[in-house]
Amino acid sequence: MPKRGKRYADALKQIDRTVLYDSNTALELVKNNAKAKFNETIEVAFKLGVDPRHADQQVRGAVVLPHGTGKTRTVLVFAKGEKAKEAEAAGADFVGADDLVAKIQEGWFGFDVAVATPDMMGTVGKLGKLLGPKGLMPNPKVGTVTFDVERAIKEIKAGKVEYRVDKTGIVHVPIGKASFPQEKLAENFQTMVEAIIKAKPPGAKGQYIKSVTVSSTMGPGVKINPLKLA
Repeated sequence: MPKRGKRYADALKQIDRTVLYDSNTALELVKNNAKAKFNETIEVAFKLGVDPRHADQQVRGAVVLPHGTGKTRTVLVFAKGEKAKEAEAAGADFVGADDLVAKIQEGWFGFDVAVATPDMMGTVGKLGKLLGPKGLMPNPKVGTVTFDVERAIKEIKAGKVEYRVDKTGIVHVPIGKASFPQEKLAENFQTMVEAIIKAKPPGAKGQYIKSVTVSSTMGPGVKINPLKLA
């Protein structure tokens, strides 16, 4: 077991690991114990009652958090002609077509999110083995393959986050920074809960949300009662 620092140990004393807290209390504990020298990210982990090996039990999507994540995201757009001009006007950080494909093939990954117009996917598909493992491949299921590039860019810049269940049945997603006011973290958390509930796959049986844990970058996790989520 890795050795924990004094700050982590002190934070752990404030938390009863046998208790399932309500969401507001849990967020307050995490926020108050985020005392690192940098602005820690607040993240929530949902343990879901799904088996990701089955196609009808996949959980994936995207949601715009009302108060963003506290991080400015760099957006790349694969587009040509008028759609390229639209992307530039909407605030995309990088816009291009074959030139960007070649740059990425050479090993460049200086962006956080990639958006593509549908007509570009034949070209972008060449990057599947490079972008896929990094979670950067444009996907229509999360709104990053679209002709409405202006809307896609603005939503990403406003705080749109993607989520996807991993092979262990857990969804990890950021909901803000420790510097956020309590009420903004609470609203982002509730928005995320609603998105996860809405994304319940048809193959899920029994209890869908089995556990919920919220934590900061350097702090211990605080468990939330999943039965009290709505």
